[in-house]
Amino acid sequence: MLKTLNHLWRILATGFCFAMFGLGGVFLTLFVFPLQKLLIRDQDKKKQLARKTVHYTFKFFIGLMAWCRIFEFDLAKAQQLKALNGHLVLANHPSLIDVVVLISIIPNADCVVKAHLFKNPFLRGVVKNTGYISNADPEGLLVDCQASLAAGNNLIIFPEGTRTTPGKKLKFQRGAANIALRCNANENQPLQLTTVLLTLVPSTLTKSESWYQVPERKAQFAAEIMANEIEIPPLQPENVSKQVRELNNTLESFFLQASS
Repeated sequence: MLKTLNHLWRILATGFCFAMFGLGGVFLTLFVFPLQKLLIRDQDKKKQLARKTVHYTFKFFIGLMAWCRIFEFDLAKAQQLKALNGHLVLANHPSLIDVVVLISIIPNADCVVKAHLFKNPFLRGVVKNTGYISNADPEGLLVDCQASLAAGNNLIIFPEGTRTTPGKKLKFQRGAANIALRCNANENQPLQLTTVLLTLVPSTLTKSESWYQVPERKAQFAAEIMANEIEIPPLQPENVSKQVRELNNTLESFFLQASS
């Protein structure tokens, strides 16, 4: 009986938290960001303040989910992310809340987001005001990523491109490898890479699950910075395709070994 009640509570609490998440996005868009625009004229400073606002909002949201006993978070091994400056942050993607967790740790985070979020009624104001990078235009994406890293932002990318399917082998798309290589083209400013392993047991909030398909027990979410053994080679314009393929295979193997 108690087990059933606990499960029912976490279903209701999950629905409540996601409702709060959506309403929070609307609140920021209608009230907080317009006020910031009135007070600050400089475009870069406005984006920085919007990102810091989202950082603290996501930190609150993570605390809310923990308080509601939906998740238990172990983020102690990822706290060094707070001190990063101008790093490309690559992570695996087990759940819907991965980017929320990472941005809650990293104050000056930028990220590549799917184009449809710019039309989402709850989140479009957030992604527009923060200046997060859309994946709609591949060529513009590379330029925006280079500019973001050069400005000292920490750029979060999930090489899988979508959430992991439970029970299936990690499969990386080549976009992250392509970005890493092209952002490493400047010899005077080599790319700084940080890799993060995210684990979630039991699996929940995957691509194949609805929000109400809550596991029988509270999920344990952990984030850990991995020892970086990956070397990004200098860009060879005449051999980019091969370089991207090889680096993608290296990244995929590295994460597979770390998660096994």
